Amino acid sequence: MRNTSSLTTLVVCVGLCFAAGYVGSIFTGKSVGGWYASLSKPSWTPPNAVFGPVWSALYLLMGIAAWLVWRSSAPGTALALSLFGVQLLLNVAWSALFFGLRLPAAGFAEICVLWLAIGATALAFSRVSVLAACLMLPYEAWVTFAAALNLAIWRMNG
Repeated sequence: MRNTSSLTTLVVCVGLCFAAGYVGSIFTGKSVGGWYASLSKPSWTPPNAVFGPVWSALYLLMGIAAWLVWRSSAPGTALALSLFGVQLLLNVAWSALFFGLRLPAAGFAEICVLWLAIGATALAFSRVSVLAACLMLPYEAWVTFAAALNLAIWRMNG
């Protein structure tokens, strides 16, 4: 168990995830009302109002997962948390590519890398905390859906 206050560390872990979400939303917010609204999208595209609550729940679960790993003294903790940081950066990068630069093709390539990074993180988490790994699964599922949506948008508008 690490010496840092458990509650403080939980707040930091969750806060870091929401901070990444905030940075991503800066790119997203500039495009949702104009560029994104003008794109052809598949019939199964969720309403815009769904994305905020879903991402909020996912960032909370991700933060708790990271906290569970941080608290552990099991081998592999440093690698697991490093992978977590990488996937969090890739999460922000997708928003920058897809919404900020308005590049659905590049966004799709990047979200595929993000998907792999989430899987690697969940696998590394499973070696430290099975619960932490399970908390990453809804995120992996949502990114799978987001990748399919990204691909469909790219194909419909490319």
